[in-house]
Amino acid sequence: MDGVRIVTWNVNSVKQRVPRLLPWLEQRKPDVVCLQETKLADDALTELLGDELAGRGYELAVHGEGRWNGVAILSKVGLDDVVAGVANGPGFPHQEARAIAATCGGVRVTSVYVPNGREPDSDHYRYKLEWLAALRDVVGAGPKDAIVCGDMNIAPTDADVFDPEAYIGQTHVTPPEREALANLRALGLRDVMRERWPDQRVFTYWDYRAGMFHQDLGMRIDLMLATPPVADRVAATWVDRHARKGTGPSDHAPVIVDLDEAPDGDIGPVVPPPSAPAAKRGSKKLPQAK
Repeated sequence: MDGVRIVTWNVNSVKQRVPRLLPWLEQRKPDVVCLQETKLADDALTELLGDELAGRGYELAVHGEGRWNGVAILSKVGLDDVVAGVANGPGFPHQEARAIAATCGGVRVTSVYVPNGREPDSDHYRYKLEWLAALRDVVGAGPKDAIVCGDMNIAPTDADVFDPEAYIGQTHVTPPEREALANLRALGLRDVMRERWPDQRVFTYWDYRAGMFHQDLGMRIDLMLATPPVADRVAATWVDRHARKGTGPSDHAPVIVDLDEAPDGDIGPVVPPPSAPAAKRGSKKLPQAK
């Protein structure tokens, strides 16, 4: 279908984010929304949002669990062949609610919440790499018109963090994680944000602590990876940084991709512009740094 707006957004608890999410849907009018870290079981999320979304024209597919994880897809352009989870994926110890896929307007859309990894070389870190390998197998077996959207918990390159020196010894930037992401992209998936804005400073996540957002000390870990038939349709892609401002935001901002046409114009990589200039290298540390 022509003129489709696809969004990915880690809402960090959909229950907490309802006062932000519903007005945002009215404002930006996305056709397909991939949510991550919903933190609600399926019945609870459907009870919370089902009627509100139906009234706005959305079908809803959910794969969740109480308290942690959870993914969902909202669609105005069809929601067919829904598959929850990753086939043959690892558990920690059980299969967590980290992926859901559906066909929306002729495009196979997958919403993913990749494991964090916690600490390099930990059991959770190895689980993260195994999970990404299983995801690659699933996506590789899928149709040619596809997009993988979500919180990858990996910054693809040093350009995708505010300062590489601040991340030494941390997850999200290690060579094995980046190699696992590169292996997924080797299926032919294109990073549509970086492809369209190769030299721009673009972040999608800012820690709640230490004023990281107001200093624009962030990471780009929420990605839209599209096969060539879908990537070739991209008319605009941008981060709605405004959704990270104000009262009660998620620590992630929505990433928006417009296919075929750009209702808001080709308005740049980030809206509104960053609130602070780039930090001097080596001058800032992560809140969790020891």
